[in-house]
This record gives sequence, C-alpha cells and structure tokens, in this order.
Amino acid sequence: MVPLLVVAVVIVAVLGAAVSYARRNRREPDDIDSFRRQIDALSPEARRQTSDRMNPSERRATGDDGAGDS
Repeated sequence: MVPLLVVAVVIVAVLGAAVSYARRNRREPDDIDSFRRQIDALSPEARRQTSDRMNPSERRATGDDGAGDS
C-alpha cells in the first residue's frame, strides 16, 4: 500500500513540474508576426470567402450566377 502511494505522489509531482515548465517556457508571440497576421486578415483575398458566405443573395441579384440573358 505504501509503495503505491509513493508512486502516485511521484507521478503527480512529475506531472506538476512538467505543466509548470511548459507554462513558464511559453513563448510570447512575435510582434512582427502578429502584425503580419492582422494585415493578412484584412486583405481582400482573406475577406472574400467570408463576404461570399455572408452575402450570397447579392451575387444572384446582379446576374453573376452564370445564367444566360438570352
């Protein structure tokens, strides 16, 4: 019974140390990379998919659905 308790305490201690180490060594995001991601998110190419999903009826109303006008 005592050896099992010792093994459990060691496992909990090792897991706690691993979590603490991972949190401490978490790298802050690079400011330049963060800025580039924000700029990319604002580009027309990045917005096109979202705007197409949000306004599908506008495309049909302008006649851009590929249907012939003949």
